Amino acid sequence: MNLKSTVWNAEEGRPRTPIRMVLGVVVLVLATAVLTIPPLLVLSLFDAALLAGAGVGSMLFSTGLSGIGAVVGIWLAGRYIDRRRFADFGMRIDREWWIDCGFGLALGGLLMTGVFLVQLTAGWIEVTAVFAGEALLWVVVGSLLLFVIVGVYEELLLRGYLLTNLAEGARGTLGIAGAIAFATVASSVAFGALHASNPNATTVSTLAISFAGVMLALGYLLTGELAIPIGLHITWNLFQGTVYGFPVSGLDFGASIVDIEQGGPEMATGGSFGPEAGLLGFAAMVAGCLLTVAWVRWRYGDAELDERVAIPDFR
Repeated sequence: MNLKSTVWNAEEGRPRTPIRMVLGVVVLVLATAVLTIPPLLVLSLFDAALLAGAGVGSMLFSTGLSGIGAVVGIWLAGRYIDRRRFADFGMRIDREWWIDCGFGLALGGLLMTGVFLVQLTAGWIEVTAVFAGEALLWVVVGSLLLFVIVGVYEELLLRGYLLTNLAEGARGTLGIAGAIAFATVASSVAFGALHASNPNATTVSTLAISFAGVMLALGYLLTGELAIPIGLHITWNLFQGTVYGFPVSGLDFGASIVDIEQGGPEMATGGSFGPEAGLLGFAAMVAGCLLTVAWVRWRYGDAELDERVAIPDFR
């Protein structure tokens, strides 16, 4: 194998997987920097205090810019490096896509409601207040927008782009099923690692978030679309933090519809990191996997791996 064939896949007409992924990261970083740094610099000229806020508004602003940068970066990397259409990253948006996204939205709310009710019944949380009013309305709206952005760009990045590229690159060695399994584990570990520096994170919480990555990936693996993962990701976070007042992966947003005081065994509840790091969160993830499989089987007649995840359809 000569040097050119080491870095270039002549059959596919694009760089080989390791090179594609390195170039993809470069494109993502540049796109995010170009779209994020100038607005922050301009804003800092008017009021530096606006950049120092810790509320939902400041998080929404910075996360929104990062999300736009990630989406643009993935589009550019897909088009000019991967030879893929943007839709092929699980974004073939049509009526069926929206129905599956609706299921994902319902599932995330259902799972986190179950976690809340079990803790309430066990006496592990105490509801100290139920808030309403204009101020909370803005927090809810801001949080919803924030979690929509996070749900879209994290799923697009980790499942749509990373998992897909890893599966494509490994299929020649591991076969389609083996490549998809490898890519799912690797992308889920990356998902956990991205949350390892969050407040109150531990080794247990990082492993738990990695398993959450498997739960989120499952809808993509079975349908070839990110509809279920995006919907599930949005409402899992929204109900966890903004509705029921739990920390979201260690982050406290300061206001929620239900204000709670957390007690109970940390091993079960997840403690200051939130339910994701506890046994109840793990049980909810297992239930999420089972319900996702049941939905796909009911809707499509079977629940098998979608080979489009590992087989590229070149532009």
